[in-house]
Amino acid sequence: MDQNETEGQISIAQAVEAVLMTCDKPIKPAQIAETLRAVLTDDSIDADTVRGVAEQLNRDYAEQGRSFSIQTIANGLRLMANPEMVGVLAEFHGTRASTRLSRAALETLSIIAYRQPVTRAEIEAIRGVACGEVLRSLMDRRLVTIAGRAEELGRPMLYGTTKDFLVQFGLANIKDLPDMDQPPEIGRPEQVSAEASMEGNSV
Repeated sequence: MDQNETEGQISIAQAVEAVLMTCDKPIKPAQIAETLRAVLTDDSIDADTVRGVAEQLNRDYAEQGRSFSIQTIANGLRLMANPEMVGVLAEFHGTRASTRLSRAALETLSIIAYRQPVTRAEIEAIRGVACGEVLRSLMDRRLVTIAGRAEELGRPMLYGTTKDFLVQFGLANIKDLPDMDQPPEIGRPEQVSAEASMEGNSV
């Protein structure tokens, strides 16, 4: 099927765009493809088809000067506002600097992101202060989760980042974190959605 619109029919591009516009979380290309095969009765549509359509839509958005684009987040696709729209969305939704993570939370989250899985004792050894309250807050915000238990005396809990962490900070996977010699600006994602701009208070 042609990806371009034909009279009286829904195009693949229209369908992909419609699905992404109504989802507030990243959707895997294979899942979108499954839906499109059923709706458009075209068995040739697969995940690669969807990825190709997303790339073409992004080129169209760029040419048209649109304020959004399709991003690959946590191995899924999501329609998100462009970086220059952050201030507009924050103002509209009434968010202020207090919605960002505190310095202590940023430091703790950075340690977990780069060293995961990591124990609380290891985090506190690096930061030099207790981090129990900060850890609980990060878990409440679904940025950090318990990733298991360490194979050492007492079997302390191990902490790692979550899928929500990837989504909020615009990462396809944890390997996309900047190099250690380029400290990440966690808490100031390059891409934000309207929903993300409304979430949470300062930790």
